[in-house]
Amino acid sequence: MNTSLIAMGIAFLVVIGLVVNLGVLSLLSGAFHFLFARPKFLVLKSNISATGLAFGHKWNSAREPAKFDKVKLRFFNPFGKPTHVEIEREFAAKTTDFAVDVDFGNSLKDVLQTKNLDDSSIQFELVSSKDGITHQFEYKMRKFLEKFNQASETADDFNNTNEYVKDKPLFETTTKTFIADELPEGEVAQIALPTNPAFQAAFAGAGGGGGASAEPQENFEVKKVWIADGCIVCDACENIYPEVFEVLEDTCIIRPDAPLNDGLKILEAAEACPVEVIKFDRA
Repeated sequence: MNTSLIAMGIAFLVVIGLVVNLGVLSLLSGAFHFLFARPKFLVLKSNISATGLAFGHKWNSAREPAKFDKVKLRFFNPFGKPTHVEIEREFAAKTTDFAVDVDFGNSLKDVLQTKNLDDSSIQFELVSSKDGITHQFEYKMRKFLEKFNQASETADDFNNTNEYVKDKPLFETTTKTFIADELPEGEVAQIALPTNPAFQAAFAGAGGGGGASAEPQENFEVKKVWIADGCIVCDACENIYPEVFEVLEDTCIIRPDAPLNDGLKILEAAEACPVEVIKFDRA
């Protein structure tokens, strides 16, 4: 009886110890993430005129995957003018640490020239529209202006230092050779041409029967061209028609004011797309 009680007591103490250890580890993990891995906002030097502001953003993209594509600037100045300023700008979606140089317009001049430094504040909200994730950063205006005036690193410097190289997809291709197998003894080599009677059947229906050369396909105009979901950013379309297609970090877009009068070239790009996401309507 006493032995059973002792064994049960030891087992109970072991379970309590495991629970306590797990709780401590969880708290330490949370504290470590809060202190060292939470999102960071860096004020950088802008290469734009007086209306530009550059910033960098770092966060744990493996733990919190997101595509940040929008920034909101909010200025609060209850005892001065302007009292409140809110500016919103969009940029190309970013999936890992990044920096951008944004033109916030003339309203930024009023914000930067405020005299009420100790009572005003500025807030930046980075938004992932698709994922519904936001990161907010707020500064007292005096502290922000110190960072703004002392900044020496540009957005390009930041991106070069934190460059993320996305692996391009690899495609296996079948090995081909133009060296024919050795012919059996007694057979004579023949050239596969539409004019050769021995191969006319093979060319039938391919536009080459009877030795007639293929008619050149007539060009056409396109009314609309777009990219469906599933782009693997293989660069094939941009290599064929860069005036129309622009491959970004994680997708492809149609350039603004893209020429749509060369339908054959757009058709060639669509046929070269390995995942067939290029779609278009003829005019």
